[in-house]
Amino acid sequence: MNKKNPNLDTYFSNPKNWPEESVKLRGILLDCPLTEELKWGKPCYIFEKSNIVIIQGFKEYCALLFFKGALLKDHYNILVQQTENVQSARQIRFTNLQEINKMESILKAYINEAIEIEKADLKVDFKQKNELIYPEEFQKQLDDLPALKTAFEALTPGRQRYYNLHFSGAKQSKTRAARVEKAIPKILKGKGLNDQ
Repeated sequence: MNKKNPNLDTYFSNPKNWPEESVKLRGILLDCPLTEELKWGKPCYIFEKSNIVIIQGFKEYCALLFFKGALLKDHYNILVQQTENVQSARQIRFTNLQEINKMESILKAYINEAIEIEKADLKVDFKQKNELIYPEEFQKQLDDLPALKTAFEALTPGRQRYYNLHFSGAKQSKTRAARVEKAIPKILKGKGLNDQ
């Protein structure tokens, strides 16, 4: 078993993070040739500097998210694409410890397949998205603030799309403008919408 990273002890003891389930997932992951690190405030498991899988806790479920999950064969049909816009990552979701216990050998098989995908240096074939069309409230800010435009263009395409979906998702101009205003400091710091 690989060594536990003490920087993650707080995460695993937090009742909001599905502690029993997360600790069990941690044990499964540390049985594999992965290094445990704290990334984006969550336990992330790495193979030779490449992110393989991360433990996530949500209100309704906890999950293992495979960064290149779209490349996994998914023999058991358990991988979930979070939204239609997610191209690479896939989750396996759990609502209790018993589900994880029953699936332990299957989870290890998926983890080992994900490691083999990384060893083979396989890449997800991203579909090219049409150029993003920004709501006028955001476009105005981009036009008026060159630093914002530069910072936004430096974000990953996924973060750019996510911001655009967030801004465009509001029906009223007032709400779109408020969302844009609230997001500007994060964009200027080079962070995604949900980054801490």
